[in-house]
Amino acid sequence: MKPSLFLAGAVAVVAIAGCNSKAGDAKTNEASVKWEQVAPPKGGDWTMVVNQTPAGGFMMGNPNAKVKLVEYGSLTCPHCREFDEQGVPTLIDKYVKSGQVSWEFRNYVRDPFDLTATLIARCNGSKGFFPLSRALYKDQSTWVGKIQETPQDQLQALQNLPPTQQFAQAAKYAGLVDYAAARGVPAEKTNQCLSNEASINQLVQMTGDATNELPNFPGTPTFVINGKMVENTATWALLEPELKKAIGG
Repeated sequence: MKPSLFLAGAVAVVAIAGCNSKAGDAKTNEASVKWEQVAPPKGGDWTMVVNQTPAGGFMMGNPNAKVKLVEYGSLTCPHCREFDEQGVPTLIDKYVKSGQVSWEFRNYVRDPFDLTATLIARCNGSKGFFPLSRALYKDQSTWVGKIQETPQDQLQALQNLPPTQQFAQAAKYAGLVDYAAARGVPAEKTNQCLSNEASINQLVQMTGDATNELPNFPGTPTFVINGKMVENTATWALLEPELKKAIGG
């Protein structure tokens, strides 16, 4: 799917009412990636290790952890924000830090502003992805609120811009260029990331892969443990017991 077509079909989705996404049935194709043995980081804190994965996500933790958790999340999704707020601190401190669990986040972009925020979150690569993503979740109501306050005719006009300009303009409406600059991503670099067609295509592809490869993909957040999608685990209270079961505790 081309970015311009994706934007044209999605630009009206700015109310951010929910995070569900319909998907057809498909066989799970969660390839097992073999990583070279990685030495524990100094002090044994595996949260210091972040790698980009072949699937396009970012993985925090021991690449060879016994339990491999994959989260499909959207930066404009309020349910994903709630998971980040309520579950991620414990996930990181109790499970990822020790090396028991690796946590890979794969972006599932639901609308053009989601894609815009995601391009910014990924702009500084592995070192900046998780801090920027978590900051965007924390302040989600602020920048999404700016989008919702933007006149509808201006939002509709975005789809008439060339693909390399659409997301830079969307970022201005959301106030994300200055937001990123205050968090270590200069405006010039942000604009480069927002116009990178390869990155845009990668995110659209990663989103399509989720719905094509996971049967009955329910929307975001969705979790996969050791290659198997775990249903009905959209909250930390529901996901943690599944992690404990996988660990064997």
